[in-house]
Amino acid sequence: MRVVSGSAKGRSLKAVPGMGTRPTTDKVKEALFSMIGQFFEGGTVLDLFAGTGGLAIEALSRGMDKAIMVDMDPKSIETIRSNLKATGFESQAEVYRNDAMRALKALSKRGLLLDAVFLDPPYRMKNADEFMQLMQDKQMLAPDATLVIEHDSGYTYPETFGSFECVRHAEYGEVAISIYKFRQDAEQSAEEIGKEDQHGHIEL
Repeated sequence: MRVVSGSAKGRSLKAVPGMGTRPTTDKVKEALFSMIGQFFEGGTVLDLFAGTGGLAIEALSRGMDKAIMVDMDPKSIETIRSNLKATGFESQAEVYRNDAMRALKALSKRGLLLDAVFLDPPYRMKNADEFMQLMQDKQMLAPDATLVIEHDSGYTYPETFGSFECVRHAEYGEVAISIYKFRQDAEQSAEEIGKEDQHGHIEL
């Protein structure tokens, strides 16, 4: 594995020892970033099931200011720190060993606004949308934030839910990528409609 593009292009990344993680291949990573934008003008990225940290490191290499990486596996945390050191992004990253849901609740108290989120949970988990909904409920997402789910191609997430809209979907063998946009305007419109409805100003 390596960094595909940007300031750290070509730097090698370590894999997590053992069979417990499934790193995103360079081919899928390159395709993913061609879909969400090749380069970024700053912003904060969250990698919630970080594994090697490869996706967040790629985002830093392509211009993100800051990355937050979360994983439960101590071997993953060790690998992430090693990969950050190898790519020179240690000062731009926060690394936490924590359960994903607990980590989100803790992060929500800091008033962060996330510009991009990577969700690559173990394939047996099929609830990435629940984590996204929590981020919406806790007001953790910047307007028009991009959220990426990497999942089993045999499973399909809804095209829309909450204030999220799937804008791209691609399959690479057993791996699928679903890319969502956070439509804050849709959330506000729904709230406004709800308020109007309560006051009897509109008829359905």
